[in-house]
Amino acid sequence: MISRNDPCALWKLDRDHFIHPYTDFATFGQQGSQIILEAEGVHVTDCSNRTLLDGIAGLWCVNIGHGRTEMARAISDQVLQMDYFNPFGHTSNAPASELAGRLAQLAPGTLNHVFYGCGGSEANDLAIRLVHYYFNRLGLPDKKKIISRVDAYHGSTYLTASLTGIESSKIGFDANNALVHYVSAPNLYRMPEGMNASEYCDCLVAEFAECIETLGPENVATFIAEPIMGAGGVLVAPQGYHRRMQEICRGHDVLYISDEVVTAFGRLGEMMSSESLFEVQPDVLCLAKGLTSGYLPLGATLFSDAFYDVINTPQCENGQLSLGYTYSGHPVSCAAALANIDIIEEEKLCKNVRVLGPLFQEKLSTLSQHEIVGDVRGSHLMAGIELVADRATKTGFDPSVQAASRVAEHCMEMGLVVRPIGNVIVLSPPLIVTEGHCEEMVDILGRSIEAVQSDLEAEGLIPASLRGADPGLVALSGG
Repeated sequence: MISRNDPCALWKLDRDHFIHPYTDFATFGQQGSQIILEAEGVHVTDCSNRTLLDGIAGLWCVNIGHGRTEMARAISDQVLQMDYFNPFGHTSNAPASELAGRLAQLAPGTLNHVFYGCGGSEANDLAIRLVHYYFNRLGLPDKKKIISRVDAYHGSTYLTASLTGIESSKIGFDANNALVHYVSAPNLYRMPEGMNASEYCDCLVAEFAECIETLGPENVATFIAEPIMGAGGVLVAPQGYHRRMQEICRGHDVLYISDEVVTAFGRLGEMMSSESLFEVQPDVLCLAKGLTSGYLPLGATLFSDAFYDVINTPQCENGQLSLGYTYSGHPVSCAAALANIDIIEEEKLCKNVRVLGPLFQEKLSTLSQHEIVGDVRGSHLMAGIELVADRATKTGFDPSVQAASRVAEHCMEMGLVVRPIGNVIVLSPPLIVTEGHCEEMVDILGRSIEAVQSDLEAEGLIPASLRGADPGLVALSGG
């Protein structure tokens, strides 16, 4: 067995055998991976014994922070009491039953029915499969088409990869273009020149209504949307957008799926944000990530009473609801979720986010002083900083420049983990961060952006017209 104290051996094993999600094969063979060995609170430690502030909470998910003994105890206790038994048919377990009731209490409206999977992709995939089944049961077999959005992220299964609207994630892969259709992302930074936010919202809603009419309301089953778009660049929609999109859905018997895989369990200061922040009562709501704070894999798809009343009768004599996973309602994962929810509630982490979030966004806005920062946007503990080659024209850097990746590398050297996505630097720290941690993140980001800006100037990659540009040109959105 390879010792964890042998970083070179671990690095080689990882490079030679572990196929990573979103691997950049242009550099992976030579660079390999940064291996994280330890984590505690808001920090992680890599195999070079470098301690880093985790500015992305693992991957939008470690909401309660790393290394919680309460979580370890809850997981251990459940393993010793009953590690696993199959969930099929009429067999269940105590943690899955209790968690289902707890989620129904936390969810808005009548979202009282829970189907479990292992993560966000499965939660969204299952939502679509059951939506199609729902319309079949209603005698509407043609209502199958799905409307998603450009730059949306909904997962990486065969179907959810098609729901995802990020074009760069589709290169070389097949997609179900006949089933999934896209409308524009609500990108306030790049809305048409001369429009205000209200007019832009009108435009987006009209486009959505036209899309349904073009496809035929009798053919459209559902619209799926993240309250705030995450991997697509942390895009915050204009006020009233989601409520109005749902009104269009209601008028055409189109179901509204809210993908809260990222935004639930405190990320925006609410346990679930669809209704409380965005005035939406979804027909289906998808959860994962913060559900267990990443301690164990778990996803959940919640359905309304009206939806359940359609699917809860046999489709034929002796017919069953013939779908499911070996690990649906896994008792250890559900026990972890229950402990996680207890911690969020007992430590009032949602309140902490509601207080700290606006301060964090305000501190981040100071990054607009840097010439290559075009936009600073987000809400609460979810933020994106978009880099541009020319902010007068909002022209982004060519992908070959890897501006955001360069900033991320400088941040790493200074002790901060951020996530570069295209030209956007993403932040989503654990909910237990303090104002001091926020100041540290912004300070490191500022120095890293300045360093990269100097490098780009030396390389001639910033046009002369940009140098000394008025910071007032920077558009700030969200917050």
